[in-house]
Amino acid sequence: MFDLQTMRDQLAAHYDLAPNPALAQEMSETYATMQRVITPMDWAIHAPYVAAINALKKERNAVILAHNYMTPEIYHGVADVVGDSLQLAIEATRVEADVIVQCGVHFMAETSKILSPDKIVLIPDLEAGCSLAESITAEGIAEMRRRYPGAPVVTYVNTTAEVKAASDICCTSSNAAQIVSAMESDTVIMTPDQYLAQNVAKDVPQKNVVWWEGSCIVHEQYSAKDLREFREWNPGTRLIAHPECPPDVVAEADFSGSTSGIIKYVTEEKPEKALLITECSMASNISDSLPEVDFVGPCNMCPYMKMISLEKILWSLHTMSEPVEVDPAVAAGARQAVQKMIDLSQKLGI
Repeated sequence: MFDLQTMRDQLAAHYDLAPNPALAQEMSETYATMQRVITPMDWAIHAPYVAAINALKKERNAVILAHNYMTPEIYHGVADVVGDSLQLAIEATRVEADVIVQCGVHFMAETSKILSPDKIVLIPDLEAGCSLAESITAEGIAEMRRRYPGAPVVTYVNTTAEVKAASDICCTSSNAAQIVSAMESDTVIMTPDQYLAQNVAKDVPQKNVVWWEGSCIVHEQYSAKDLREFREWNPGTRLIAHPECPPDVVAEADFSGSTSGIIKYVTEEKPEKALLITECSMASNISDSLPEVDFVGPCNMCPYMKMISLEKILWSLHTMSEPVEVDPAVAAGARQAVQKMIDLSQKLGI
């Protein structure tokens, strides 16, 4: 558990972190990437942290990998690489820096450590977990194998290293359908997201897709009724859903895709109004690059992702905490499953 006051006192002793309008003005080029969603007053608060983090990255020879669900001041202010789980997994294999700071949830940091075992991998808050990752264990994988003998296990990357190691191959929301389709068996086990599996089953009818009953606390909250009502109240709005949403929600949407797929769709289509049926920060992070799009409507916030903040990132680099370690034997099996996903994705051109 973080001792926030001690952290803040120690950071204040080493860095000038008081709100600084003059520094904020000097960093106006960075601010321009997020000014639709962050006020000038808030940017004056964030700017000293952004400046300190970016300077400390150079001292530590560190890079920051940030998921698309990070807040704008992290996503635009300090991240070196941004993307969905697949993009970050691939980039973790290419990093030349000594230190990776993973701005996302714990399984993402584990994945970076698995793929870059010689790197120091830090996560700014060890408590940043994931409801999906917590929904299944290696024993759950063994149970599914007993139920469906001989069926390959395709496991979502939103899982622990132990679960990955117990699986045949990993997938992300951006490549799940293609990975399942490429399996030789008629029956394919998908874990742990039941809704992603059900949506994949519709896209890959030639396979008998069976699933573990896990779900994401952000995406399971949306309902088809909510979308229908929103469409009635806001005609002409493009509804864009993540495939971790229940199938009836995806069916109501105009488009469904991974976080990278959503960004690509909105960037290419440029709808007048768009409702992103996913985590809140998605719309905030792409808002300034798409001024012609009005991002409207409700969203659900991931409490785990929001545990990562600028001050925790600065503390992580300042103290080199919290390091993520994975048992070498577990890492070897998990690395094989993740690497199979990366290799197959590249082979399939996705």
